[in-house]
Amino acid sequence: MTLDIPATPRVADIVARTLHAHGVRHAFGMPGGEVVTLIDGLQAAGIAFHLARHETAAAIMAAGASAMTQSPQLLVTTVGPGLANAVNGIADAAQERVPLLVISGIVDRATRARYTHQVIDHAQLLRPLVKASFEVEPESASATVARAVALALSEPMGPVHLDLSPASAAALSPSAGIVSPPHRLRPTVATSDQTVRMLSERIAAAQRPLILAGLEAVRDHAGPALRHLSETIGAPVITTYKAKGLIAEDHPLALGGAGLSPLADRLLLDLLGMSDLILLVGYDPIEMRLGWLDFVRNPQILVEITTATADHAMHHAEQVIQTAPRAFLQALSAGLVDRTTWPGGEPFKTKAELTRIFATRSPWGPHAIIDALNAAVDPEAVVTVDSGAHRILLSQKWIAQRPTSLLQSSGLCTMNAALPLAIGAKVADPSRQVFAVMGDGGLEMGIGELATLRDLGLPIVIVLFQDRSLALIALKQASAGLQSAGVVLGETDFAMVARGFGGYGIHVETSNDLRNALEAARRRTTFTLIACRFDASAYDGAF
Repeated sequence: MTLDIPATPRVADIVARTLHAHGVRHAFGMPGGEVVTLIDGLQAAGIAFHLARHETAAAIMAAGASAMTQSPQLLVTTVGPGLANAVNGIADAAQERVPLLVISGIVDRATRARYTHQVIDHAQLLRPLVKASFEVEPESASATVARAVALALSEPMGPVHLDLSPASAAALSPSAGIVSPPHRLRPTVATSDQTVRMLSERIAAAQRPLILAGLEAVRDHAGPALRHLSETIGAPVITTYKAKGLIAEDHPLALGGAGLSPLADRLLLDLLGMSDLILLVGYDPIEMRLGWLDFVRNPQILVEITTATADHAMHHAEQVIQTAPRAFLQALSAGLVDRTTWPGGEPFKTKAELTRIFATRSPWGPHAIIDALNAAVDPEAVVTVDSGAHRILLSQKWIAQRPTSLLQSSGLCTMNAALPLAIGAKVADPSRQVFAVMGDGGLEMGIGELATLRDLGLPIVIVLFQDRSLALIALKQASAGLQSAGVVLGETDFAMVARGFGGYGIHVETSNDLRNALEAARRRTTFTLIACRFDASAYDGAF
């Protein structure tokens, strides 16, 4: 039960009120004695605390909520083992560019130098993963939290860590005031701007322009401006997986996502090699693989449009235009006239070939499962997908109609991301259908979060690719000429497991049964787990 807040607020209340003022509405984690006052303050400030079963899952739940709200969200952990448990989730936030705020309990300063039980150096532990680490002190609590939020939201976005001791949290605050977020003004880039004119001239001279777009363009809501530019100059659009849907992928100029499938990348890299001007719009190559190192021979054809260049050396653009993509693209398009490019029609041939190589090959298997799911979801639905062979195939076959409709771990590629991403997305936006697409290995790694689904009453649909294998690793072993080892999974009765956790579970082995199960799931108020059984050999040559 929430305690009455005294006339003079506690430091925990100031921390919570500052977070609320900056858009935080959800906190995820597992409580410990060191954070009970903080959790009480969060609840009083209007920030809901959601109990997870593991801290890494809690961090990824916060990432899912952040994707829906476009705001930072919060991970709460206790001292020592609680924060250590969260390391993978914080690493995921770092590589997925999530503005995650992490608040961990810490032993009180008065005993810290003498006491060793559960004591580890939190800041040192997280140093490679967070943009900064601070300890919240009573005299500067609101300013410290506001600084952490600003750092988390600065491009490239990422996690920031705060330590808060029980004594500091419970202490009366020296001040009741909080630091509110600034009102940020973003002036429009004019068509007459010299940089706009320069790039307009380059585009006018290009015969084979191409756009490669990423997550920053999604966050800047640059999709309509990017589509208009693409249509005006006839430039095909390739995206990273996290930017899928930036323009609807059934658009003739949309070539889908890139970065993981050798079959797709071969075609797309060939097309990039034909281009004479490539616009990198909010593009971060952290999602790409080694084939995308120096993906064009002539860096002079690369023009990067980004708020802040990510730290990498994967390509070397001759020109970097440091600005918010949406406003710049709008100004750029205003000065251009419609024209026909790519006289050989290569982008349309590439799109047709991508459709052919990922076409469904048999009545049942991973291709058919993705087809059934594509047909079943509403246009506004959110689908999350876990790492593994099924993710590569789904990311190619999935036809995204809008951005942030397909959520995944693309930079870190951690397993067991789909379920917590789905939980966070559904918590933040209960009105949307949410589906989690997982492999059996990923679900078994974090199966306790089914209890989180139950306790939060979330009617999420889990579509499980049950091939009894770590199929992607098995394929890599085979391609290297190695014997299979450590990749075979036993048969789990996931339908029974789902029922044991208070949900509905069913096994299916035909497309018709899957379609019926997806339709029936719409009417349930609890979660549904649909275990789709097939043999892992169905992935041979699939991507």
